[in-house]
Amino acid sequence: MRRSASPLSLVLLGLGVFLLVLAPMLAWYVEPRAKRTPTDINMTSVFTGKGKYFDQEDLKTKDDQKLTVTRRVLGDVAASEKSGRAVWDVSQTIDNPTTRKLDDPRQAFQWTTERWVTDRETNLPVRCCKLKPANTSGEAYLKWPFDVEQRTYNWWDSNLGATVPLRYAGREKVEGYEGLRFKGTVEPSRAGTRQVPGMLVDRPESGQVQAEEWYANSGLEFVVDERTGRILDAATGPKVTLRAPGGEKDEVTLLQSDALEFDKATRREAVELAKADNDKLELVGATAPLGATVLGVLLAAAGTVLLVRGVREERGGRHKREGEV
Repeated sequence: MRRSASPLSLVLLGLGVFLLVLAPMLAWYVEPRAKRTPTDINMTSVFTGKGKYFDQEDLKTKDDQKLTVTRRVLGDVAASEKSGRAVWDVSQTIDNPTTRKLDDPRQAFQWTTERWVTDRETNLPVRCCKLKPANTSGEAYLKWPFDVEQRTYNWWDSNLGATVPLRYAGREKVEGYEGLRFKGTVEPSRAGTRQVPGMLVDRPESGQVQAEEWYANSGLEFVVDERTGRILDAATGPKVTLRAPGGEKDEVTLLQSDALEFDKATRREAVELAKADNDKLELVGATAPLGATVLGVLLAAAGTVLLVRGVREERGGRHKREGEV
């Protein structure tokens, strides 16, 4: 009676070959496609620091005040799925001690809303889905691209309405986790106009004037996760002033701070999210392919050994039967 190959040997060999084929697919196909900007983001970042702001009731600038910047980012999943892009709605408030207690963006010292639409792979802005502002550009803003390089990046500054070059400035640890640091500044630049009483900008003879709004930043700093592009820590030193139409000097300081920084809770959450994202990418890009390769080799080898042994036993049995005849 003729024996067939052992079912176990075929199963082991088949599994081994499958895993050996799966390993490079995970590393070369699945892992690159896992590097996509998330669409279901729901994150709040808080900056705090001391500075000055213009009190509209007292009509004067108040110094040494606690300032709080709160940025809420919520992904529009439906729009993202329809467009194939990452669509994020962004709400940002700047609060002084008085408005902070109200916990209402409509009552904040300053409230802005934006709608960011980016390519999920490159992180570049895409002109669709009611992008706001429409002239958005640059390589980085709410995050950096995946696989951050040690070079200068063009970062979008909403206050300026243009990009700012941020140069690589070495590595830095945040909550014990290492990232890449980027730095830059913004020289005083005209950023728009604002209608105000002429007396505020040394035009007492005028009623209302279109004062020039000027913006500068003494220090933009970001620490970014190298693999995912997540911002681990951030600091900014904004200065917003008013000048008379055609004027050459600042007449009113609306807002100024030498350092508004991520608070501790924001830094901790950012690091935890970066670690989780890195673990996922490490799993599909390195751990799983390596494990599949090792296990595939072992299973294929075991299946081959059992298959060869079965063939030899079959041949031996056939020769024995032929000798008896």
